[in-house]
Amino acid sequence: MAADEYTAVVFTITRGSFVDGWGIRTTIFLKGCPLRCKWCCNPESQQPYPELGVTPSECNQCGACRGLCKSLTLESGGPVVDRARCTNCGKCAEVCPTKALAMFGEAYTVERAFQELMRDKAYYDRSGGGVTIGGGEATMSDKFTYALVKKLQEAGVHVAIDTCGYPVSPLALKVLEQADLLLFDLKGFDPERHRRDTGVSNEVIHDTLRHLGALGKDIIIRLPLVPGHTDDDETLRKEAALIASVGSVRRIDLIPYHDFGAVKYEQLGRPYKMAGTPRLPDERVEEIRRIFEATGIPTQIGG
Repeated sequence: MAADEYTAVVFTITRGSFVDGWGIRTTIFLKGCPLRCKWCCNPESQQPYPELGVTPSECNQCGACRGLCKSLTLESGGPVVDRARCTNCGKCAEVCPTKALAMFGEAYTVERAFQELMRDKAYYDRSGGGVTIGGGEATMSDKFTYALVKKLQEAGVHVAIDTCGYPVSPLALKVLEQADLLLFDLKGFDPERHRRDTGVSNEVIHDTLRHLGALGKDIIIRLPLVPGHTDDDETLRKEAALIASVGSVRRIDLIPYHDFGAVKYEQLGRPYKMAGTPRLPDERVEEIRRIFEATGIPTQIGG
């Protein structure tokens, strides 16, 4: 198969972003992630295939979906999907005029993604921006992402990769090594707590960070601040020491917990495990910012 024909499932493309790296950027988000963070705000990004989302409140009772699938029933409150039987074929979404039934994700070839991303090259050039490939985890689609990174770079486009730092293959690690900028997520220091919160230990993640730092790769660290999970001083100070030791971290972005993604869990028929979790007070977030600012690395809230 030619490199341009490799495919990945894209769940959104965001243009004009100022928070995914330097300058004005277009960010392409790929489905598939090896982690299962309890606080994930994009649950539609976790599985590597298209998924059906259901928003009953958008249903106008037109009946177009009725009888299309044995896993779907149309009730007075809107469509109801038997997730155990649903194959995510998307036939019901194709006929739904109101998007009460809609698919998360669409297959793209490397060439199609490249052409879509190159539409904004003038903005990249004028602002010192480029393309960011996120997810999910961009390196889960390792062949697709490697080919896309190379093709964009050959066209003179700066490429950033947003990563959890958990490469699933040698090629996935090569993708990270190839990127011009890495947006690297850290989600706690203690390996066992990290395993409970994300499904994997963090030894590989820390090793990956150190490896990329040794290569001199430009890195922006992203830290979710989740009450009761990643916000205690001991964890934060250990993370700060790790980050300071890497040597090529250009900035630290602190991301306070929010529950904006809760509605997506409902759309996918999944429980939201963080329901009722409070947000950190602004004063506490500022205290945390000072912990990381003490490393000498520019630290900001948000990003």
